[in-house]
Amino acid sequence: MRVELLRGLRGRIVIVIDASALAKFILKEEGWERIADFLRAGTISVDHIVKEVANVIWRRLMRKEISLEDARRMFEAMREVIGKAVVIEDEMDYIDDAFEISIRRGVTVYDSLYIALSGNMKLKLLTADEVQAQAASAEEVHTIILR
Repeated sequence: MRVELLRGLRGRIVIVIDASALAKFILKEEGWERIADFLRAGTISVDHIVKEVANVIWRRLMRKEISLEDARRMFEAMREVIGKAVVIEDEMDYIDDAFEISIRRGVTVYDSLYIALSGNMKLKLLTADEVQAQAASAEEVHTIILR
């Protein structure tokens, strides 16, 4: 129903992407090229991803791991990638399911939002977070773990 409408509007959606995977791509961490293939194929996420990835960039800046110029460049890259390659869903549509998943599996509500979206859309979850992947598996959500 809704996913079919989204597919028609933005092309074919093949996977849910979480913040750990998108941050890995934006920061060009080891294996980032693999994520580009998923972004080209079609991804979807909850709006919380914007805040999480922006926070990863900020944290790297605060730890002096990147320059202010690099942080701004990465932030703009994040906005561009999300604008062009990630269909964004309202987290409020999944918060109830996410809260219950977080209680059952002992993972954060943040992580559970991606699991709830994946389960609802019947799509795999792309993540670099092993704990989240285990919780997703327990919820019968298939994952692709980036190592």
